[in-house]
Amino acid sequence: MPGRCRFCDKAPQTGFKYVTSGVPKYKGGIGVKIRGKTRRWFKPNLQHFKVAEPNGHVHRVWVCSQCLKAGKVIKAPKQKQMAALRAEQKT
Repeated sequence: MPGRCRFCDKAPQTGFKYVTSGVPKYKGGIGVKIRGKTRRWFKPNLQHFKVAEPNGHVHRVWVCSQCLKAGKVIKAPKQKQMAALRAEQKT
């Protein structure tokens, strides 16, 4: 799986996972201490989609969920609908 969105070029980012101990101050404790941190990857939420291009070509591409939500993607129609459209164009 490629790690990038085709439309917004969102890619995995590095970061840390923190291990803490103690009781938070808002719960009446003395505070939380960081006991360790490990490197980790934050991966984008990528979905494999059939996308229709303006010229009619259909491709499978990796698209992040934010691009899907924002409407940047034109989802390809079903094969039966495409066959009907092609039949109309021929006549």
